[in-house]
Amino acid sequence: MASSYLTRTVTASSATSYTVSFWIKINNPNWSSSPYLFTVGSTAGNGLYLASADRKIKFFRIDDSAELTLYDGKLQDVNGWYNIVWSVNSGTGTAYVNGITGNSHSSIPALNNNSGTKINIHAYSNDGYNDLDCCMAHFHFIDGTAYDASDFGQFNSDGVWTPKSEPSVTYGTNGFFLKFENSGSMGTDSSGNANNFTVNGSVTQTLDTPSNVYCTINALNIASDGSGTSTLSNGNLTVTSSGTSQNVGTLAPALSSGSKWYYEFKNISGVSTLNSSVGWSTDVSAFRSGNWATSGSLFLYAAVGNVYSPSGWLNGVAPTYSNNDIISCTVDLQNNEIKWYKNNSLAYTLSSISFVGDVITPHSQWSQTGAVGSFNFGNGYFGTTPVASAGSNGNGSIFEYDVPSGFYALNTKNLATYG
Repeated sequence: MASSYLTRTVTASSATSYTVSFWIKINNPNWSSSPYLFTVGSTAGNGLYLASADRKIKFFRIDDSAELTLYDGKLQDVNGWYNIVWSVNSGTGTAYVNGITGNSHSSIPALNNNSGTKINIHAYSNDGYNDLDCCMAHFHFIDGTAYDASDFGQFNSDGVWTPKSEPSVTYGTNGFFLKFENSGSMGTDSSGNANNFTVNGSVTQTLDTPSNVYCTINALNIASDGSGTSTLSNGNLTVTSSGTSQNVGTLAPALSSGSKWYYEFKNISGVSTLNSSVGWSTDVSAFRSGNWATSGSLFLYAAVGNVYSPSGWLNGVAPTYSNNDIISCTVDLQNNEIKWYKNNSLAYTLSSISFVGDVITPHSQWSQTGAVGSFNFGNGYFGTTPVASAGSNGNGSIFEYDVPSGFYALNTKNLATYG
């Protein structure tokens, strides 16, 4: 939702009691300003925002310019989802993050939803504070009633906070429930109030949800040889290179699982054959220092027709690698085999692999400054562009090409079953 926001002009009410509950996945760990997530007011108003200085969720009280910290923990996880609940009961507000009670504050002013005032999501009074690259889900606003976090979520058997898809709440006059499930109308209200929102900018629907998290490129685990780095965008699925860098995924199936996995990569522009690769790696921890992997620490990464291992080149002849080429990558942990497809044609097979390590994850590396490539781990997009014609056998995920039988997209539901 970077550079996008939603607005709605409200009817008159004055809520001294209300509840805001939403899920957010923060894609960029280094946001530069303090982006607002929810405000009420056309020119100035009260609202929730993320502070850039300390990475905490806060409430801005317009009457005395107070900034109230709602939760003492820092919101720095770029791989998972946070559920934020701000519950105000007759002027006393209590915050919750992923079901854990945060801070309480008194003298919270009424929202003063006067007729003509706007409710803003991912913006502050439409003035441009909407630069956070993030995903949102299950956005509730309750007008007139304070609810607890347990009304919107619950801990599962593994102790993970999960959403209640249809909470038993009364929304009130200006209340709404945005599910973001209609890709053609992302501002549709599902509360029954028909309090629909206007979408400003481009809001892209994703299958990555609090109930099923998809693999992305790990923004906290980018390695460089010192000459450059990678900039991530579009939900950490588009990589722009400013020199030589390596990237790995956020999800990693166990080598012992015998599972089979599939993903796609599109060369948007500037990714040439020389020193460019997409494939798989069994080395996850070596990247965490931010330094280039030492000789032998990377077990495997590869471009089509160019496979690297600790012993060096396995195939020294590189095929052409042009803009808009789509590279499909499979790994078969039952038969210890990796395949690369170029535009749906088999390009290279590496068989009888003796894997080293415990897990394996998607991997990419290239050295061209300004090169741009996008991954599709099953969301159905390369960047913000939908796949041209979805293939079959995606098992709920959306890919450009047919997924080979028995192979799956890297997401938490599939990992729980197969990985």
